[in-house]
Amino acid sequence: MESVADIGGATGWGKVDPPTPQDKDAVFHEPWEGRAFALTLLTMGRVSGQNLDAFRYALGRLDPKSYFDDTYYGRWLNASELMLVESGILAPGAVDARARNNAGEDVEEPPVPEPNKPDYAPTAAGSLRQVDEAPRFAVGDTVTVASEVESDANKLPAYVRGHRGVVEAVQPAHVFPETHARFLGENAQHVYSVRFTSTELYGADAEPFELTIEIFDSYLQDKETAA
Repeated sequence: MESVADIGGATGWGKVDPPTPQDKDAVFHEPWEGRAFALTLLTMGRVSGQNLDAFRYALGRLDPKSYFDDTYYGRWLNASELMLVESGILAPGAVDARARNNAGEDVEEPPVPEPNKPDYAPTAAGSLRQVDEAPRFAVGDTVTVASEVESDANKLPAYVRGHRGVVEAVQPAHVFPETHARFLGENAQHVYSVRFTSTELYGADAEPFELTIEIFDSYLQDKETAA
């Protein structure tokens, strides 16, 4: 399964309409956005036992309507609800039932479930880590990106899979979001800035440009294969 946000290079979405200009100095444009921000941080940091990668994983698993129709902070609220449900803090459907009751309907709310918070303890603050092993690749190396990934928590854009690029920079080692989001360990590893040509990604008829993205070591094939 791919993330709902992974639509780079995809067709069928129509043209991109720029958002309506807003006050660039405003932190939040509606009062509810500030409350959504605070609720999400509380949910992620203290209540549900989730982490930042788990939050992003929750965002990526929202259904398309919730993701595209409910605005930026609406997504945050939906992802917070998903994390609370998966941690056993809320029952599925509890938020909808409470909202309908507040609107005057007589709806029975589901019972509170048994908590199922993940046993998560980061090894250090933030996401940057020290990795003892030397990077497998160096600036200037040609690398081939993996064609397939197993987890829907992956952070590898679909449009670069199976393609070849050139390493532009070796970035600091980082916690691996794919395992961290599912509480399977930090699995810290090197990250590379890899440059791709438009024709490599989209064929000989693509308009000329170059694209550079950051790719985790796990998503790159061995150097011998990439050469």
